[in-house]
Amino acid sequence: MATAQPIQQPKYATQRVAYPFFVVALALFAGQVTFGLLAGTVYVFPHFLAEIFPFHILRMIHTNLLLVWLIIAFFGAAYWILPEETEQEIYSPKLAYIQLAIFALAGAAAVVGYMFGVHGGRHYLEQPLWVKFAFTVSFLMFLYNGTRTLIAGRKTSVSIILMLGLWLAAIFWLFAFYHPANLSLDKLYWWYVVHIWVEGVWELIMAALLGYLVIKLTGVDREIVDKWLYVIVALALFTGLLGTGHHYYWIGTPAYWQWVGSLFSTLEVLPFFAMLCFAFYMVWRGGRNHPNKAALLWTLGCAAVSFFGAGVWGFMHTLSPVNFYTHGTQITAAHGHLAFYGAYVMLNIAIMTYALPALRGRRPYNQILNMWAFWITTSAMCFMTFTLTFGGTVQVHLQRVMGMGFMEVQDDLVLFYVMRWGSGIAVVVGVLLLLWALLGPARREPEPGDLAAHERNAGAEPEPVGAR
Repeated sequence: MATAQPIQQPKYATQRVAYPFFVVALALFAGQVTFGLLAGTVYVFPHFLAEIFPFHILRMIHTNLLLVWLIIAFFGAAYWILPEETEQEIYSPKLAYIQLAIFALAGAAAVVGYMFGVHGGRHYLEQPLWVKFAFTVSFLMFLYNGTRTLIAGRKTSVSIILMLGLWLAAIFWLFAFYHPANLSLDKLYWWYVVHIWVEGVWELIMAALLGYLVIKLTGVDREIVDKWLYVIVALALFTGLLGTGHHYYWIGTPAYWQWVGSLFSTLEVLPFFAMLCFAFYMVWRGGRNHPNKAALLWTLGCAAVSFFGAGVWGFMHTLSPVNFYTHGTQITAAHGHLAFYGAYVMLNIAIMTYALPALRGRRPYNQILNMWAFWITTSAMCFMTFTLTFGGTVQVHLQRVMGMGFMEVQDDLVLFYVMRWGSGIAVVVGVLLLLWALLGPARREPEPGDLAAHERNAGAEPEPVGAR
């Protein structure tokens, strides 16, 4: 007799704290891709919104929304995971809600300020000073809440690595407040935030979330996962910290950074390759037929796409003799888009796809729609990456080798920008499908009792018309 999957419920009451974090993150995600599409439109129609939203404002909002929603989603994932890993309720749910309100309102105020030209002017760190302080206060509230929860309960590799990554993210965020007048010195410390976050400590968060999802979705032994996690973390910190040197090539730093940066940034592909092997090997070894197929798809997709986006595409132009020609071209944009999408966007979607059915009191729902969103969005991002890669290659040859002017070269790249714009439209469509799959209404599924009654009556003769 067929059986219906039981309705999911959070194991711990305070795991419900994660729900508003996920909802706010998804709303900001929708805003991020919308402004990204608007920015892509300017490449095709240069005067589009020029008087209302200049391109640099559109780009600023696009990149800032990306960082804000990813961090909010990390907070939500931590509040979902910590109770299960520590076997303790969250120390203070009230503190978590206050923290979310501070972070979200500060981020929204920063975006509104950008629309009116109020910003600090530093790429990715454009937030006004008071917004940076608000983010810091919110981060400290989370660290206090999460650390108190961790100390009070069971210690696992997943929870320890997750909190270590978030602690280090907060520590390196403090360099956002240091703004020296010397441009070379400013860029040197600016990369302490921008690079070490996404190519260093965020990889610890990524490893912890992947480890949790693999344990839950495959049923593999935790001891095996622990061994893989420690290797991945060691590789991420070893390569990511010194790999910062690949940003120091052309900012006035000593020449030895070209050797250090080339060597260690080349090795940065290793933790992503390890995560790729880890995810697929654990799924193969576990063999559990978990009902949430969509969450498993996003988990494996995260490991695969991040390897190509952050690993392979990063390696393509990280050596200093190559970077001399490719730096600041559309090749950099190709790497950045696929790396962020694969490593962190897909990761957060995976944890939300896993957790939201329980938070909403549902069985895994709208999975076909969710998987359609996966394939549409991922295919579009890959096409965008290929388009920008080929366009960047043409740009390097015309601009950096032949010496043509920047704007003259831009006219020759219009075809690539049109294809990138089309892929951006597909990304927005995929994200809208995803939002409906995760937050929209779910079709009512039969309860186990309803299903049993249906099967008992399946062979009964139909009642004659008018018998009643």
